[in-house]
Amino acid sequence: MNDPPTTIDPIRRYGVVAVILRESRFLVIRRSQQVLAPGKYCFPGGGIESGETEPAALARELLEELNVTIEPQHCLWQSVTPWRVALSWWLAELPQGVDPTPTPAEVESIHWLTAAEMAALPELLESNHHFLAAWRAGAFRLPIEPVV
Repeated sequence: MNDPPTTIDPIRRYGVVAVILRESRFLVIRRSQQVLAPGKYCFPGGGIESGETEPAALARELLEELNVTIEPQHCLWQSVTPWRVALSWWLAELPQGVDPTPTPAEVESIHWLTAAEMAALPELLESNHHFLAAWRAGAFRLPIEPVV
C-alpha cells in the first residue's frame, strides 16, 4: 500500500500579472501560437527573473509583450495555479493616450473587455477565472464594481 505524499509540491515559478483598466474595461491579450498556452486569453504578464522585484518584472513584461511603459500601482491579490506557479496580480496604470502594440512572437491580439466578456471567453486561462471570482467575492477591490 502506498502512502500519500507528505509534502506539498514546491512552487515551480513566480510570475506577475498586470490588471489595467480603461473606461471599465480590462486590457486582455490573446497569446501567440509560439508561447506556453498558445491562443489563450489572459491578462498580460509573465515570469519574474532572478533578483527582479515584482514591479520591475511587471514593467519589463509589458514592455516586451505590448511595447508600453506602465506604472505598477499595488499588488491586488496572490494565487497559485494548479501548475504551481505563484502569481502576484498587480493593478497597473497605462498612461492616457498610450495604446499597446503587440509583439507578435508573444501576443496575437489585444482586447479591452468587460469582466462579463472576459468570463464568457471559452479560451480564457483558468487563473483569470479565479481572479474574477475572487474579485466578485470581495477578496480585493478595483476602481470599478464587480458584476455579480
